[in-house]
Amino acid sequence: MMGPASRWSLVLLLAIAAGAGAWLATRSLLAPDRPAASALRAPAPVAQPDASGMPPLPVIPDRRPEVTLADRDGKLRSLSEWNGKPQVINFWATWCAPCRREIPMLNALASDGAWPGIALIGVAIDFREDVLEYLEETPIQYPVLIGEQDGLEASRAFGMASLGLPYTVFVDSRGRIVTIHLGELHRPQADAILSVVQALDAGKIDMAEAKARIKSEVPKIG
Repeated sequence: MMGPASRWSLVLLLAIAAGAGAWLATRSLLAPDRPAASALRAPAPVAQPDASGMPPLPVIPDRRPEVTLADRDGKLRSLSEWNGKPQVINFWATWCAPCRREIPMLNALASDGAWPGIALIGVAIDFREDVLEYLEETPIQYPVLIGEQDGLEASRAFGMASLGLPYTVFVDSRGRIVTIHLGELHRPQADAILSVVQALDAGKIDMAEAKARIKSEVPKIG
């Protein structure tokens, strides 16, 4: 469990990332009838515009970075545990409404057998006690790793520290990042992306074609 100083440090980092949401995070902290952890339930972080008025583009690494976080049982687990499999890595938080909406679809994606061999991992960037409480009420049928400050560091490793939640990283069986889907993921989008990842793993297409197909074939929803 984090001490008061560490919790305040995490809230400050989120407030900086949130930009316009910083005021809401501070108000949550000051509210006398709410615990300090509720500050994490501010709006998801958004990128700040540059001099041109456009938000900065994330710098995405070519390969999935190594990330080690504690799971719901407190056991440290690394993403390398699933090496050799296509990976779907979903970054989320309990205070994020679209993140919560995704969970039933992700449960089905992990368990319905449509994509055997994939590894689906959730990474919660949130206070540990809030995540554990949420998991008691909402079954999640895939591994969940939990990070507070180290969750923010994991997000930075993927180049996504200043963008909002949720986002989902699709990795091929060789550990290469194929695409990152920003915002709520819907099943038709997940199926379309995974079909491209499958073709890439089978050697039917190369990475350039995979990225082009995702750009042209993944449904735009919402």
